[in-house]
Amino acid sequence: MTADRAAHSYRDTLKHDAAADYPEQLKACHLRCAKRTLHTLETNGSIFIKLGQHLSSMNYLLPNEWCDTFIPLQDKCPVSSYESIEAMVLRDTGRHLTDFFSEFEQLPIGAASLAQVHRATIRETGQKVAVKVQHPALDEWAKLDLALTSFSFATLKRWFPEYDLTWLSEEMEHSLPQELDFEREGENATRARDYFSHIRDAPVTIPQVLWAKRRIIVMEYVSGHRPDDLAYLDAQGIDRDEVSAALARVFNEMIFGRNAPLHCDPHGGNIAIRHNPSRSGKKNFDVILYDHGLYRDIPLAIRRSYAKLWLAVLDADEPKMRQYAYEVAGVGDDHFALFASAITGRDYTVLTKKQGGAAGVTSSRTKEEKKVIGDALGEGLLESLIELLGKMPRVILLVLKTNDLTRSLDEGLQTRQGPLRAFLILARYASRTVYEEALDNIPGSILWPMNFIHWFAAWTRHMRIELKLGSYETYLKVRATLGLRMVDVGDSFRE
Repeated sequence: MTADRAAHSYRDTLKHDAAADYPEQLKACHLRCAKRTLHTLETNGSIFIKLGQHLSSMNYLLPNEWCDTFIPLQDKCPVSSYESIEAMVLRDTGRHLTDFFSEFEQLPIGAASLAQVHRATIRETGQKVAVKVQHPALDEWAKLDLALTSFSFATLKRWFPEYDLTWLSEEMEHSLPQELDFEREGENATRARDYFSHIRDAPVTIPQVLWAKRRIIVMEYVSGHRPDDLAYLDAQGIDRDEVSAALARVFNEMIFGRNAPLHCDPHGGNIAIRHNPSRSGKKNFDVILYDHGLYRDIPLAIRRSYAKLWLAVLDADEPKMRQYAYEVAGVGDDHFALFASAITGRDYTVLTKKQGGAAGVTSSRTKEEKKVIGDALGEGLLESLIELLGKMPRVILLVLKTNDLTRSLDEGLQTRQGPLRAFLILARYASRTVYEEALDNIPGSILWPMNFIHWFAAWTRHMRIELKLGSYETYLKVRATLGLRMVDVGDSFRE
């Protein structure tokens, strides 16, 4: 069994922790075990591929050797035969595919670990649609696959109690049934579509759901290109920095917006960019969101504490960072540095720098910094981080996942401005959230003298941040227009 072999391999390697070449031995062990696990995941398919895809994005948790080895799983997904899809539709609806569609392309235009998508034409209306169908074999194997995943992590915990990843299998047991229910996905998509129809700053397009069954969902056909298709963006005159800013607005709206639904799987395959000449200026594109199976609602109290945490991060205010880390996730001083690195994707020492050329979290991640994080995880911090993640609220784990995937999207765009503009946008949403909380805490009319004073103080704090952020955004746009290279200005966030 792969888990047992990995456990034995690590146990043997860890015995040599006093050896001069121990770091090299440990890296070799990481790579060896990752390759064995990759082979097992590919062999078993279905939810095991999804598990590997999730693990490949967890570079705040796993050593680089594991994450890099699992990256190919993003493009290795099973394809179910047309005959099996046809039989499943008949079994689930009592009708043939030809009863619904005058045309149905037998080869899918996209395949994922749980489903695949076909182009089709509705018989009655002639409308072009995308038909997402679940892999038929999942009904038979999903429960067994979940049991095997749980058993594998339980086995790892038995051999290495300090590497307790059972929380990950528990999260899969909770989230996978939701992702396998396409009626629920249709409800999520409709809710997100309705929510963003009122948000003018976020150019979001969510395909309309026409109808859905548990294993079949029919949507309007809306196509685009992956965000990392830089050749397409450049050919259409789409500014990469504007795409980065739009993505930042979309996902910050989902995290901080009141009653906003959070899309918890925003990888490159679930997002597309489409040229839209009807939009003026540099905002000549749409952001298309697909795959709405995994959604969460963030409790309002957590949203607000999370907003204050990010404002503290952007101010490099360590005492407040510690305060709000505890409010958001119950993180104490013993795990604070790890949590700060996990939630920002940055080396903790970078976050607290305030002077000189360093710009804290607003500076671009260097290869050296990524190596420092990976090496640190390999040298003993991994156990502490696993312990931390096991104690965190599950919704925060999904926020971490969303943060990491959106950071990867942003880095793939290779923007001129680096991460700074995205952090400016995040700060604006966080400030708005704190201001809304202040308004909610004012009892009665603001025309009462004391209420007016409280309102004016909250408004002044909010507008001071807004003016500061607005001036920096203007500065960035001027520099981008002049083609100048962005410099670190992280210290300028501070009062």
